[in-house]
Amino acid sequence: MEVVMLRRLRDHALTISMFGAFLVFLALQSVFGWHARNEELTDLGAAPVAWPAYLRSGHFAEAVFENWESEFLQMGGYVLLTAYLVQRGSAESKPVGQTDRPEDDERRATPDSPWPVRVSGLPLVVYRNSLSIALLLIFAGSFLGHLLGGTATYNEEQALLAGAPPIGVREFLGTSEFWYQSMQNWQSEFLAVGMLIVLSVFLRQHASPESKPVTAAHSHTGD
Repeated sequence: MEVVMLRRLRDHALTISMFGAFLVFLALQSVFGWHARNEELTDLGAAPVAWPAYLRSGHFAEAVFENWESEFLQMGGYVLLTAYLVQRGSAESKPVGQTDRPEDDERRATPDSPWPVRVSGLPLVVYRNSLSIALLLIFAGSFLGHLLGGTATYNEEQALLAGAPPIGVREFLGTSEFWYQSMQNWQSEFLAVGMLIVLSVFLRQHASPESKPVTAAHSHTGD
């Protein structure tokens, strides 16, 4: 039993590490965000809120989904763009001149291939694009979460500062504040990916699948 458990931990160590770090940092964000929000409320002359109430607040939702939105936009866009565009010498690019990989041809399906590949038709069309579809759907959901959380926070602050009536989601969507929040995250995500694409032409990380082999020429394209 212990051997099986250790094998499973080894086989899924990267996922466990990523989601473990996510949960730790999300919990820390909620704690520090709670303290920061209570400081803001105190400065506005309002009563502080308890941590469970903060977790249900627009302030927390806005902060979380604002970041998820940019991450999944970047990832979904990256998956789509790398299907059609190349960067010579980059580990993040498919080889120059390559269109589809032989393994992408459904006629090479085996009994172990996923079922949409074996049945073909519409399931295959969806499955061939399922990774980008999933990422962009998560982006859309995060965008909506950011919009709803941001609207709630905006209305709360406007009521405390000026006693202004609340605005609707559509009105907040048209504010500079909402798009400022989005653009400051979107630009940084695409900058980071662009830097990874370019740096992987010249730099290496031993044993990482995100890097070309240490001995590969700078002109070598792909992993």
